[in-house]
Amino acid sequence: MTHSENDDRAAGSARNYRVSEDREGQRLDNFLLNYLKGAPRSLVYKLVRSGQVRINGGRVKADRRLEEGDQIRIPPVRIEITEDGDKKAPQGLLDALTEAIVFEDFRLLALNKPSGLASHGGSGISWGAIEALRALRPKESLELVHRLDRDTSGLLIIAKKRSALIELQALLREDHGAGIRKRYLALLSGRMPDGLMSVDAPLHVGLRQGGERHVQVNANGKPSKSHFKVLERRGGQSYCEVRIETGRTHQIRVHAQHIGHPVAGDDKYGDEAANKRLREQVGLRRLFLHASTLEFSLDAGKAPYLLNAPLAPDLIEALDRLG
Repeated sequence: MTHSENDDRAAGSARNYRVSEDREGQRLDNFLLNYLKGAPRSLVYKLVRSGQVRINGGRVKADRRLEEGDQIRIPPVRIEITEDGDKKAPQGLLDALTEAIVFEDFRLLALNKPSGLASHGGSGISWGAIEALRALRPKESLELVHRLDRDTSGLLIIAKKRSALIELQALLREDHGAGIRKRYLALLSGRMPDGLMSVDAPLHVGLRQGGERHVQVNANGKPSKSHFKVLERRGGQSYCEVRIETGRTHQIRVHAQHIGHPVAGDDKYGDEAANKRLREQVGLRRLFLHASTLEFSLDAGKAPYLLNAPLAPDLIEALDRLG
């Protein structure tokens, strides 16, 4: 970038940005959200959909990956912050995220994401975790490394350095879980058998009427592997550790349903009657799925990380009440 900050970005003429090597592989939408600081997510997507943002002279989609040397046309954008503060993140959310940071160093931070908070905004959601963190730290360059389902709690990694983002995303693409080892804690309905149960079942993402994503086991889907291990049984339910080798949408939830032991509190793939009983008997009012541990190494293996996020109090209480 040859000019500084947001000096001319809201000026009256379009600007052209040449993608440098360190931006290669970044999604266009993420680049624009960082470049047009303060622009609502809805505006960024509108600019792309309408063709006002172009790469090498052509229309593109928001998820287009940038390549070194790409020329991005960025239209003039006027970002207005209204007096009623409708662009301001709720203070309660900012306070909660400050408390939820479980690890931080010079290149990344780890958040124990609360259940109910989306990883990013969109589809009517004004503030996801990444937007709120950027509002909390406006002078830092923060990028979402991966995503968690809105209803899943636990570890969410944010890159503070572009180099860390690139390395972490490369690790996520590695086969057989060798790059980043992920472990979850889940309460599954019913009594799981002892030992390790491995599920190797391809998953296909479909859309229901209204655009809602629905995932199912389908031979035409993407390869997906999960490993379920019972830690203890409580009140006829199975408290499990789950290790995943792939990171497909809703993977654990659909694999658990596939083996006949859906995740407790899952209102999309779960057992409605069992969820109702757990709600009435132990007060479980949300999905019992928690991203507890991430293990990986950066700097070509020289910098190992082992990150942990404790279970939220509401899940601990539900377990205790199960006896």
